Amino acid sequence: MALMSRPLLLLSRSDLVKNLVSTMPVSAGIVRSYVPGETTDAVVEATARLVDEGIRVTLDFLGEDTLDAEQAEATVAAYLEVLEALSARGLTRMAEVSVKLSAIGQALPDDVAGGGHKIALENARTICRAARNAGTTVTLDMEDHTTTDSTLAILRELRKDFPETGAVLQAYLHRTEADCRALAYEGSRVRLCKGAYNEPEEVAFQSDLDVDRSYVRCLKVLLAGQGYPMIATHDPRLVEIASTLASRYGRDQGSYEFQMLFGIRPDEQRRLVKAGERVRVYIPYGQEWYGYLMRRLAERPQNLSFFLKSLISKK
Repeated sequence: MALMSRPLLLLSRSDLVKNLVSTMPVSAGIVRSYVPGETTDAVVEATARLVDEGIRVTLDFLGEDTLDAEQAEATVAAYLEVLEALSARGLTRMAEVSVKLSAIGQALPDDVAGGGHKIALENARTICRAARNAGTTVTLDMEDHTTTDSTLAILRELRKDFPETGAVLQAYLHRTEADCRALAYEGSRVRLCKGAYNEPEEVAFQSDLDVDRSYVRCLKVLLAGQGYPMIATHDPRLVEIASTLASRYGRDQGSYEFQMLFGIRPDEQRRLVKAGERVRVYIPYGQEWYGYLMRRLAERPQNLSFFLKSLISKK
């Protein structure tokens, strides 16, 4: 993990720093390079532009670690709204949604309406039902390692009625290769990413090299399996390795996809599309951009200098 990554990941959960950043003149351009807007209209317009280029999209309404049942319900309502808007624009063939379970109740205490696990499951059912009615799908985002078992349990329940529900696995966790084997079955959509949370060495690989090696091992399992791998990486070397492995395992283009974050390596996204690959861009939106931005900075610490300049800008 890069030298600056750990402090930035810690800052992503600091309410004090969040309040400081939120009240200072943060450059709108810096934020918009990662988050195209706060409203449904803004993110639907961003989706339409990418779809026009042949790029698929998954939308994430920002927010996590919700400890208020009403806020969880508001997040569900936001997903229903964006799904309706995508359907009205005829975009759902190319656009789906990604959902963090902690944003829809997973972190609520056990004494609230049956507990966070149950609330998150029922809220996720509501979103999955709306997505199916709109002609699209849902992918459950993965968060820190303490939620992994609960998230995978909710995934199993959802897939009984909504087998198209996507999963996310994080290569930096020691357990992930085994999880890949368990999920590499026909019809199973699995996004493989490196991971962006500050995890202890007891559960996660700490060096970039070890994370990359785990990523390739997991990728081999998914590409050799019967499911639909979603290869989430911006690393040029891993993109090349993934393409080589897809060919080795007899994978036709369209039987897997590459995924990248909004605003990162857009030229590479277009290059892959022109090469015949299926590409999906992860677009976050909403007012809760702070934690997301800090994790993106942790992944690419060279962006920190630009962000700091924006904090002290008078413009």
